[in-house]
Amino acid sequence: MQKKLEVMGQVCPFPLVEAKKAIEEIGPGDELVIEFDCTQATESIPRWAAEAGHTVTNFEQIDEAAWTITVQKN
Repeated sequence: MQKKLEVMGQVCPFPLVEAKKAIEEIGPGDELVIEFDCTQATESIPRWAAEAGHTVTNFEQIDEAAWTITVQKN
């Protein structure tokens, strides 16, 4: 299952805060797709995922200042 989290326009640290909440709502092995445009989150979200034991399965720039990260819950 994939859950989409759209946090465009939110300033840091809100994309990370919302991602932490959203990942609690999905089961192990499910994926959380986070779309955001806060530059700091390009570092903070992958770092949080690694520290929490989750896997980043996709990380790409989708616009000049927008990214998508897919985190698989472990």
